[in-house]
Amino acid sequence: MQTSPLGFLRIKVIALPTLDIERAHTFYRDTLSLAPAFEGDTHVGYFLGQTILMLKTNWYAPPTDKLNPRITIATEHAPDTEKALRERGVSIPDPVQPYDDFYVGSFLDSEGNKLWFCSPVKK
Repeated sequence: MQTSPLGFLRIKVIALPTLDIERAHTFYRDTLSLAPAFEGDTHVGYFLGQTILMLKTNWYAPPTDKLNPRITIATEHAPDTEKALRERGVSIPDPVQPYDDFYVGSFLDSEGNKLWFCSPVKK
């Protein structure tokens, strides 16, 4: 797989807000027949191809018919991606930090949209 100079690999996660997590699980598991996705032992959502549809409760943005998912890009090594983005003058509102088994950070695109990026923590 050819990667970008910033280490971008693919869309890893699209986070979706939920008001009723059990209803959401029933929809994605039973109605759509999607396979469950786990990070470690935690059930975080459902696979759509290689992309995880992550269900978020008590999120900053409630469900709406307007587009508001959070998109997370998988990278080769998030700390290196952050460094390369900074060198290009890209705004980093959330510097990379380890969360469980992943490095996670965010950047703003030219329009102010926040895009998240992550990579596994190498042990």
